[in-house]
Amino acid sequence: MKNSLFFGVLLVCLSCKSKIQESPNSGIKDLAVVEHTAMAKSLDFVTSDELKESVYYLASDELEGRATGSEGIEKAATYIENKLKSYNVKPYFETYRDHYKAKGLDAYNVVGFIEGSDPVLKDEIIILGAHYDHVGIIKAVEGDSIANGANDDATGVAAVLAMARYFATKKNNKRSILFTLYSGEEMGLLGSKHLAARLKEQNINLYTMINFEMIGIPMVDKAYMAYFTGYDLSNMAPKMNAYVDYNLLGLLPKAKEFQLFYRSDNYSFFKAFNKPAHAISTFDFTNFDHYHKVGDEADKMDYEFMADLVNRLIPAFETMSNTTTPEIKMNE
Repeated sequence: MKNSLFFGVLLVCLSCKSKIQESPNSGIKDLAVVEHTAMAKSLDFVTSDELKESVYYLASDELEGRATGSEGIEKAATYIENKLKSYNVKPYFETYRDHYKAKGLDAYNVVGFIEGSDPVLKDEIIILGAHYDHVGIIKAVEGDSIANGANDDATGVAAVLAMARYFATKKNNKRSILFTLYSGEEMGLLGSKHLAARLKEQNINLYTMINFEMIGIPMVDKAYMAYFTGYDLSNMAPKMNAYVDYNLLGLLPKAKEFQLFYRSDNYSFFKAFNKPAHAISTFDFTNFDHYHKVGDEADKMDYEFMADLVNRLIPAFETMSNTTTPEIKMNE
């Protein structure tokens, strides 16, 4: 009897929250928090198995470390393209590939696009990205010379693909979203520099850019799930935390000390557009000893943690894509 009464009250409360969303007199900011708090607590769209599948393939010996210009990275690009096609995510350009030269090598980013549903807000673009290259073949350790790059950055690619699947399924983003996978990162952010310049020439209206870098291992003794590079440069991290009513993203002093904001693909977009562009990572300098080493293998990743993180991030991005006015801005 008590359980029935409890669930009855719960259903009424949830119904009220839905009605608040529809009220024209409700505050937009409060609404986003109310609506997406419930979603964040219950979202289980992304599975550990789908993330594991992507990371295991991208970090397999078959791809030989995914060096830019190699046969392995060609296989990785084809894998990403096929995933986007299977989700009905359209190419942004004529094809998924954004071609450029990386120190004389033929190289390409892979870019998918989901147009926003609002006739006005669709002109504002959110970019979700990660690099799919790694450092290839390196000095052998105990007979192993393949730097597989599971954490760096097959995990980020897997997260972007999972989010592409989500938004392609739900079709509920009012702003448009670009899903961007870069090569040439390990050669000096070459792929993202090229794409940022190309999009700048097109004069796109960039709202935000979020880069996913090494998210395969949980941090040690932190009160938040992941850290945000360049935390103080914009209000994006606090806004995202507010959108899901959860301490999702924090400031890692080591990231600032080592200037990680400037060392990953988000910086290319910040430099080109001067808009909020940050990286999300869980590499905290204590939890992973295999950076650019042959030990960066798929079996070392925590896929349950990854799924939890991505499922908590999605409602924040969903709110970001749907607020009536732009709430995320550079700090003065």
